[in-house]
Amino acid sequence: MDGERLRLDQREQDILALERRGFVGPGAKERAIREELGLVPVRYYQLLNALLDDERALACDPVTVNRLRRVRESRRGER
Repeated sequence: MDGERLRLDQREQDILALERRGFVGPGAKERAIREELGLVPVRYYQLLNALLDDERALACDPVTVNRLRRVRESRRGER
């Protein structure tokens, strides 16, 4: 694969950047999703979930992706 195909697009990078931030107070993250990315939260979480399974995302930001994968797995275990 060439370098272009290995890179995340801007929206994918923006999603990971938003996940690296800490949010205080209820609704702060959802507000940022709407205002900064122009997405409804449901769509954002669909895109994020797909991104967590993308090896390009892991290569780009392994700390964030691995943390979110652990959170996702622990939530699945609770169900």
